[in-house]
Amino acid sequence: MKRILVLGAGLVSRPLVRYLLDEGFSVTVASRTVSKAEALVEGHPSGRAAEADMDRPASVEDQVEEADVVVSLLPPPMHPRVARMCLDHGKPMVTTSYLSDAMKALDGEAKEKDLVIVNEIGVDPGIDHMSAMRVIDAVHDAGGKIRSFRSYCGGLPAPEANDNPLGYKFSWAPRGVLLAATNPGVYQRDGKIVETPGTEIFADVHMLEVEGLGSFEAYPNRNSLGYIDLYGIPETRTMYRGTLRNPGHCETWYKWVHFGLFDATERADLPGTPYASLMAELAGSPEAGEAREAVSRAMGVEPAHPAVEKLSWLGLFSSDPVPPGVITVLDVLAERMLARMRYEEGERDMIVLCHEFEAEGAGGERQRITSRMIDFGIPGGDSSMARSVSLPAAVATARVARGEVSERGVCIPVVRSIYEPVLEALAGLGIECEETWS
Repeated sequence: MKRILVLGAGLVSRPLVRYLLDEGFSVTVASRTVSKAEALVEGHPSGRAAEADMDRPASVEDQVEEADVVVSLLPPPMHPRVARMCLDHGKPMVTTSYLSDAMKALDGEAKEKDLVIVNEIGVDPGIDHMSAMRVIDAVHDAGGKIRSFRSYCGGLPAPEANDNPLGYKFSWAPRGVLLAATNPGVYQRDGKIVETPGTEIFADVHMLEVEGLGSFEAYPNRNSLGYIDLYGIPETRTMYRGTLRNPGHCETWYKWVHFGLFDATERADLPGTPYASLMAELAGSPEAGEAREAVSRAMGVEPAHPAVEKLSWLGLFSSDPVPPGVITVLDVLAERMLARMRYEEGERDMIVLCHEFEAEGAGGERQRITSRMIDFGIPGGDSSMARSVSLPAAVATARVARGEVSERGVCIPVVRSIYEPVLEALAGLGIECEETWS
């Protein structure tokens, strides 16, 4: 029986663990909090819970040595350390996170040791790559060219669960979402490079209509240019990857960014400070009782503006104290969001993934192609975010364990040998992209 080590027992881990157990693997889930790992294993005879703390790497290394495949669902900065252990002990590895420069640097050694390290095998990144490459390869196989590619993805509340002023809820910790919110955006539009600074990302917005769901705001998702080569489409004049949010999101977050709410500078004085006092301080006012008015003036809006109203709804004008351990302004916002923007029992989340292609056929004819996935969480069960992030990784892990992945080195799922069987397996699990060619 092949042995899989899963490092991390967070909110997206459960579908992966259950899939691998159901597929007949021996699965060890290792986490700093063993009780979380035990909850994922649920007493399965082939499952085991263990402690893993990257601050004590020797214990983790022992578990890596015993495994046949290692899955890292830890925070992204830890992946290169896990990969180092895997290379030292001759173990393949799978992770859902973006491919970092530190991971890329391990490619040559992984190839020398006949190992594969699969990255970006979640939903975004992951399913977006695989569904895009299925279309791109089909166009190229027919002698055509991709002239424009736009891709959009968003994890959002299902329409019936979209019931708070921010139009958003968290199926995992908010901090990562907030940290990523001010990443700069770079993309190509009609042959011209557009660069958007992180502080202006929420001003670079357009609307996307999704049939059956309505309109969403779209803003740039990191640097799109690298995907021109990764996807093998040097002929394209437009390459855009965007994030989807409900209407009203971008104006509010733009105001918040410029007000200073995304500041990740550590401050030992924050715990115990009344929220209103902190808001007044950020607005340059000494009076906590006038925090709302001061914030409105600092933002250049009326006190009833949605950006101010939403801060009030989060409780940031109250006299309640900042909790212990919260030592950055960004974490104050994350803490308030986690308190008020959770999914309630039985509520569904939703993943919306849309690709829009403009292609040119072998005879010069124009083609418009769309690929769309709309997936909903299971009331009382796994969220769509958990399923769509972890099940692609689970399928890939199973294939690696069975020796069915021929790729070697550090890779992402843009080759047929990976994306075709993974997409086929996901379709059998109810996660499928529907394509329309016209």
